[in-house]
Amino acid sequence: MSRNVNGSLPCRPLVALLDGRDCAVEMPILKDVATVAFCDAQSTQEIHDRVLGEAVAALLWDSITLSREDLMKFKALKLIVRIGNDTDNVDVRAASELGIAVCNVPGYDVDEVADSTLSLILNMYRRTLWLAKAFAEERQIIGPEATREVAQGCSRIRGDTLGIVGLGRIGMAVALRAKAFGFNVMFYDPYLPDGVDKALNIGRSVTLQDLLFHADCVTLHCPLTHHNQHMINDYTIKQMRPGAFVINVSRGGLIDENALATALKDGRIRGAALDVFEIEPHNPLTGPLKDAPNLICTPHCSWYSESSCRELREMAAQEIRRGITGRIPDDLKNCVNRDCLPARMPLFPSAPIGSLGAASLAGFHTLADSINGVNMGNPAFMPYTPGFLSAMVGQSPVSIPAPLPTMLESPVVTNRPSSVATSMGMKQMHLAAQSNVPQHSTNSSTPKSNCSTVQDAVLSAET
Repeated sequence: MSRNVNGSLPCRPLVALLDGRDCAVEMPILKDVATVAFCDAQSTQEIHDRVLGEAVAALLWDSITLSREDLMKFKALKLIVRIGNDTDNVDVRAASELGIAVCNVPGYDVDEVADSTLSLILNMYRRTLWLAKAFAEERQIIGPEATREVAQGCSRIRGDTLGIVGLGRIGMAVALRAKAFGFNVMFYDPYLPDGVDKALNIGRSVTLQDLLFHADCVTLHCPLTHHNQHMINDYTIKQMRPGAFVINVSRGGLIDENALATALKDGRIRGAALDVFEIEPHNPLTGPLKDAPNLICTPHCSWYSESSCRELREMAAQEIRRGITGRIPDDLKNCVNRDCLPARMPLFPSAPIGSLGAASLAGFHTLADSINGVNMGNPAFMPYTPGFLSAMVGQSPVSIPAPLPTMLESPVVTNRPSSVATSMGMKQMHLAAQSNVPQHSTNSSTPKSNCSTVQDAVLSAET
């Protein structure tokens, strides 16, 4: 193990996985430049004070929300990487004002989402799911009459028009796949330059209303903003071709679920397939969609495959590594609030390379022992207890009980540098709000619109 010039063991910045407990993919990328802690928390109240005080970077999925108040609890945080496409669960404006860079991980799931979209479309047209259910119920399907009865509603794809709202990377991948199945493809995306339709040999609608009027099947591939929330509503459904299909694997808020349920029951919409919902996790036994016919619901999993999940986690960890070893935000690849942050020096100019020092592990043991009053034993075989922080030091997890919200006078809470910080040589870095930083939010990047008609609706394509 390498030592510093003064003979001390090298220090490591602390990186926290806030709402997960599996670091197997991230560790090979980060272990030589950081100590990684996984908290498995659903709110910042469940995160240990040591992480709140010392974490300089954080990874998070979508099961924890970071509001302004939550962000202010972190005393050293410089970088947040959302493991996914969007940053809806992070107050990006507040992070910008606090000098915290926020990154996402786009592009990892293009093939999976496009394939899932076509799968749902095929289920709508060929009614595969309903046929499988009928067959599983041991219904006798013998002869043309029985086949006609059970397969009623099956349609031919070739010659129908697929309307794509938002021709970003996923929308374009859907378009190319749909053409192979025989669809006439058209799209609506006011942000794309002229000529895209000719390059792809597909149609282009200049208004959303025009696309809805001509499409036999409408699929949504745009992010959710203040301007396109409930884009598919009672009014726009009436602009659609009677008997059209609706597919949504993008964002649940794009569709008014009450209006969709009514249209499905009335038969104006022949079928719908949803992978995203206004309220998630979605409960199929409650809400306006519970009794809607001809509806397929999947649990927001169109992005997932083993390959895409691993690629997503690797890309997120690599972004963290760039932040630790480089400059923030200059060296970050997908910083969504880059324009609101000043150019900076490296987060840790002399981040050491090599395996994690034994002093770090000893520091965690000291803290854990002081809390529990017992010898923790071999950390590699430590049983996991819900509500505990598990700190990954090298490859060995060490459990540290997270303080309850009411334990304000706990001896664990102290104003002195913690044993973790002392052993790792880390400094507490307090952030001051930057009053001159421009206001920024991913939800307000598009100018507000006073449009009152469907054709004036403003959408932004996935990037």
